[in-house]
Amino acid sequence: MEGYNVVVVGAGLVGEQMVHVLKKRNFPAKSITVLARSERTQVIDGEEYHVRPTTADAFDGMDIAFFAGSEGEKGASQTFGWEAVKRGCFVVDNGDDFRMDDRVPLVVPEANADAIAGHQGFVANPNCSTIQMVAALAPLNRKARMKRIVVSTYQSVSGSGQAAVRELEEQVRAYAAGEPLKVEQYPYQIFMNLIPQISSLKDEFPGYYGEEIKMIKETRKIFGMPDLKVSATCVRVPVRRGHSEAINVEFESPISPEEARELLAAQDGIVVIDDPAAGKYPMPLDVEGRDETFVGRIRQDPGNPNALDLWVVADNIRKGAATNAVQIAEIAVERGWLKR
Repeated sequence: MEGYNVVVVGAGLVGEQMVHVLKKRNFPAKSITVLARSERTQVIDGEEYHVRPTTADAFDGMDIAFFAGSEGEKGASQTFGWEAVKRGCFVVDNGDDFRMDDRVPLVVPEANADAIAGHQGFVANPNCSTIQMVAALAPLNRKARMKRIVVSTYQSVSGSGQAAVRELEEQVRAYAAGEPLKVEQYPYQIFMNLIPQISSLKDEFPGYYGEEIKMIKETRKIFGMPDLKVSATCVRVPVRRGHSEAINVEFESPISPEEARELLAAQDGIVVIDDPAAGKYPMPLDVEGRDETFVGRIRQDPGNPNALDLWVVADNIRKGAATNAVQIAEIAVERGWLKR
């Protein structure tokens, strides 16, 4: 058998990028089928696809199923994920329905690729903001075990889907024309504003919104550190695409900024841009369409000799979703962890 029959569930921002990344990275796909809620013809990455409705039978004969887990297809894995496994698929799910399920490895390849080996046919992609933070912290944690993480995120509107991107663009146009700004996707206007709320408040961690809780719980699971102290503040910002994070991380022993730069530069998938005197540091404008995680502003915490401050930026639709999912499947194929 040469190549795999691949199915992508979801044809929104993430689903389209999954198709693009599969082709860009020359994934050994014999065929790529796209499923969504409704049947239609859609041009994805310059190629016309007959998008089929998502049904259980659509997974018959498929080897790998990527669930985009965004926009209209959110929750599709809850209905069809394990059914796809029963029908012989290796499932990689970008949705949040099974991330904390004990049966399901939660994987960022830079941090815990070996966890894929224990899969039961189903692997979960973490939240976009978690992925880039964990990718940046993994090589440092291997050197000196982490004790505490405090992170503030600056998350682009693309994290809410295509409709939110359109709303930002429409608000910009309306403002320039002196017209009223329409607000639908967020509780407040996003143009010229910051909104320190992503998702809703949860009883589990009083005062924390859902996105912040995801970062706490997912980071602990990925690193296998259930008692790791993590605090997150997640903010939606008027940026089209690309999430940024300011991270303060405390270790059990010191790591100098110079050593941190060396460790990060040696890690596949990490790009270090760190020359603040010359005004060189990662920015979301520069990382759109890139698969790597970018790190800069690496510096010693002046109040704690065992702590560093980092600035981490990544394309939330690529590394934060599509690319990470495809990397999981690549590793499963390369290491023989995918049943044929």
